[in-house]
Amino acid sequence: MGLWLQFDQFSDIQGRIEIGHVRQAGDAPGYDDGVAVVPREDWKPLSDDEADRLRPDDATPTSVVIELVAQPLPVFAFADLQGRVDAATALDPLEGHWPRRRLACTASRPGRLTSTEDSTTGHRIGLHVDNFDRLPYPARQNSRRRLCLNLGPGTRYLLVGDRDIKEICRALGCDQDGYYPHTDDLRRYVADGHPLRCLRIRLDPGEGYIAPTEFLPHDGSTSGEEAWSLAAFWLG
Repeated sequence: MGLWLQFDQFSDIQGRIEIGHVRQAGDAPGYDDGVAVVPREDWKPLSDDEADRLRPDDATPTSVVIELVAQPLPVFAFADLQGRVDAATALDPLEGHWPRRRLACTASRPGRLTSTEDSTTGHRIGLHVDNFDRLPYPARQNSRRRLCLNLGPGTRYLLVGDRDIKEICRALGCDQDGYYPHTDDLRRYVADGHPLRCLRIRLDPGEGYIAPTEFLPHDGSTSGEEAWSLAAFWLG
């Protein structure tokens, strides 16, 4: 099934999305035992032809599609973290078209290749799949999508793999009805030399995404940025 990106014209996303390869973190400091999957940072602009291959058709389930969204934000002082958190708490995402119960807010330091940390170890986990709905392999594509908005002040990025977790499980022979896909499957897939590329989608303050984070390997990134940023999340 793979990665599907909803957009109207290529000009709407031109210059905003890059594509590159991945690697395992190895001895990079701060990562899970060297096995975390991270970008190689060999980014190149996404071409018109590549973008067109990502466009969903009428038969593509909405639950597996990535949509890019925007939301007007209040004016904040640069260092006003609490003001941004309070704004996220009060925000009605997409004007009533999304659940108002916020899942989390995460402040990310600049210059991070990937941003998500394991709260029990403090180590970054690299590209991963979420597991809020805990659906098994046959139904994984039916998981709820997640909405993320960048509340600034810095720019951040969505990283997303071009193979879904069901494709990855099939390649590993883990495609049984009772199997529960996991980030470890992604790590083993990359370690075994299977192909995986990664999109990097720029999210300026007030911009965000709706994405199937339990279906597609993904993470956030602040690589190359000089300002911290706050991401707010809602579960669909």
